[in-house]
Amino acid sequence: MRILYGVQGTGNGHLSRSREIVRRLKQDGHEVRVIVSGRPAERLWDMEAFEPYRVLPGLTFATRRGRLQPFRTLAGLNLARFYRDIRLEDARGVDLVITDFEPITARIALRHRLPAIGIGHQYAFHYRIPVAGFDPFAWFVLRRFAPARHRLGLHWHSFGQPILPPVVPELPAGGPVRERCILVYLPFEELEDIRRLLAPFSGWEFRIHHHLERPLDEGHLRWRPLGRAGFLRALAESAGVITNAGFELASEALQLGKKILVKPLSGQMEQLSNARALALLGLGEVMNRLDGRAVEAFLRRPGGVRVRYPDVAAHIARWIAGCSWEDPADLARRCWEETLFPAEAVPAGGRRSARPLIPAESGSSPSCRPR
Repeated sequence: MRILYGVQGTGNGHLSRSREIVRRLKQDGHEVRVIVSGRPAERLWDMEAFEPYRVLPGLTFATRRGRLQPFRTLAGLNLARFYRDIRLEDARGVDLVITDFEPITARIALRHRLPAIGIGHQYAFHYRIPVAGFDPFAWFVLRRFAPARHRLGLHWHSFGQPILPPVVPELPAGGPVRERCILVYLPFEELEDIRRLLAPFSGWEFRIHHHLERPLDEGHLRWRPLGRAGFLRALAESAGVITNAGFELASEALQLGKKILVKPLSGQMEQLSNARALALLGLGEVMNRLDGRAVEAFLRRPGGVRVRYPDVAAHIARWIAGCSWEDPADLARRCWEETLFPAEAVPAGGRRSARPLIPAESGSSPSCRPR
């Protein structure tokens, strides 16, 4: 098939997940061309797997000091360019559009009446999953930002819904785990706020990856510019992760058994919901602000919970090739049957479990929103 694949570039998680799926689709013989939007080309890295690709402005969100800025977001939108890019895209010969929450390709599919599959964590919000910080506008954005007729939602747990486990790339083994080393990825927080938070814990080494020009060592604070290879190496060698409540990094940390402390982006319903899900499942800790006491308690915790997710990208590629996209229930069931949960985590249909499924399966949980 000839596939047009859209990737939302504002978060590294979209890129990481799409990189695996695009690579698998190409291996299976599909012709894939990619549009990445939402981030300048000079701030993208490790893009070889996406060739041929184009970078477009798309739509993005403005933040300041870890909070979503709705008015700055609206002021920064270039809707004329956005709709021009949709109108000018040559979709002749395209058999299928896949969008990882990317709005341009989603609307190209609508304009040309092409079949479209949405793959990503955001599409899980079409189902009954734990939700926190409910906001009607955010709910509308999650469901309409990048619409697709066929949806593959991803989450850490099935919650009794036809959604899939995370797409986790093959992660490097790295060196030995350093028990007093923590990876820090808080891209929406100010550098000085991070410095103030971590400075008191001089007995620990913090590898802080942020938007920097060059590395900088300040005692136990090791500042590093963003880069996929160095980031994954730091993840493999660290005992735990302190991060915002995005989906992909937490998924990678769970696959490696790292302990997790998340600080959700204030006012961002998706991240608040992710934080709630991690806490409900017993998979991570949450701080709603940069809190030294929460960090201290986290550092004292023993090791994290390890969840072994299958090769979901391979399952998705086979499902796409089958061209039966109406119901993902069988695909979801196969993926969860291959997922291994440890005794201390809530099961989701995997082969090892200790506690019953949380009430979301029955649809009676107040933490879930209807379809």
